[in-house]
Amino acid sequence: MAENQQKVHWEADGYDKMMGFVSRYGEDLIEWLDPKEGETVIDFGCGTGDLAAAIAERGASVYGLDISSEMVDRAQKKYPKLQFRCVDGMGWRADFQYDAVFSNAALHWMREPEAAIRSFLSGLKPGGRLVAEFGGKGNVQAIVAATRLTLRELGVEERFVMPWYFPSVGEYASMLEKYGMEVRTALLLDRPTLLENGEAGMRDWLGMFGTAMFPSATAEEAKRWIEESAERVKGALYDGSRWTADYRRLRIVAFKK
Repeated sequence: MAENQQKVHWEADGYDKMMGFVSRYGEDLIEWLDPKEGETVIDFGCGTGDLAAAIAERGASVYGLDISSEMVDRAQKKYPKLQFRCVDGMGWRADFQYDAVFSNAALHWMREPEAAIRSFLSGLKPGGRLVAEFGGKGNVQAIVAATRLTLRELGVEERFVMPWYFPSVGEYASMLEKYGMEVRTALLLDRPTLLENGEAGMRDWLGMFGTAMFPSATAEEAKRWIEESAERVKGALYDGSRWTADYRRLRIVAFKK
């Protein structure tokens, strides 16, 4: 995977079973969106569809968009009455108009942020809104540092890739303003996040998300690097029974002029 590309292939069943906290933390973002009966909303980076379904329960028409065919297929099976599309979030252009863009835990995967902004604004009506949350400056800093150090000490640091875009408040707000958005809220929040599955939690997290930091690894290499990286960060993020990921989230509310 090139450094400026999104992660495309996901194991959707494992994501639902072990990474359910992603959708749970996005539930209060729906309150910020406050979807209305009759509105059309796109869920930009919808994953397996749980938040798209929650928005639809409020009476909005929802289109779930995701680059992963595995995620889209899973979402369509779970919520057959909703509409999901497999699209590249940095290259999609809307063929319909919508009232709002909702995005949870997705925009940090899109390493060309201006391309993503052009994409999700392409069908947004004047006066329409963006409500988004994603990794902000300093997100998973301890995990990234431990992984990079693991590869360095093994003599393969050149295999490390930074697969995410974690902007500051000012950086992202300025970019939205460049594209004609009025930013009403922009917050950088510390979000220490308990991981599922006890002692295996960090290995599971690295297996689902962290392998994007070493996309050229063989299965054997990835297994070793995950184990060693998890062990290296244990003192900072493990309390003896549960792992806490060092999340920092950027939450944005903006309106199209």
